[in-house]
Amino acid sequence: MNARMLSVVSSVALLALIALCVIWEGWLAPLRPGGSWMMLKALPLLPAVFGVLRGRRYTSQWLSMLSLLYFTEGVLRATDPGLTGVFALVEVFLAVVLFTSTMLHARATAPSRAQ
Repeated sequence: MNARMLSVVSSVALLALIALCVIWEGWLAPLRPGGSWMMLKALPLLPAVFGVLRGRRYTSQWLSMLSLLYFTEGVLRATDPGLTGVFALVEVFLAVVLFTSTMLHARATAPSRAQ
């Protein structure tokens, strides 16, 4: 895959992860009835949006590390009953896609690989 395609995959995974966090904790399966402050877990992802959309290497580097937190949360909550467990598995999937695509993008745009 080229750097542009990896940037697109990263963008889609990032935006989907943000949407999942807000919808999951806000309305569909919050920790507490009526919504949860846990939807704020999407906030650390917001500064990455413009950098990823612009294909910035530095953003891909630090976002790859941040995505591991969402992977960990998804793994820990995957055994929860009901819809929460399903959303946790989706979160794991999106975090893995985000991690992989950002790592490959950072690698593809490394100065030593520039042509």
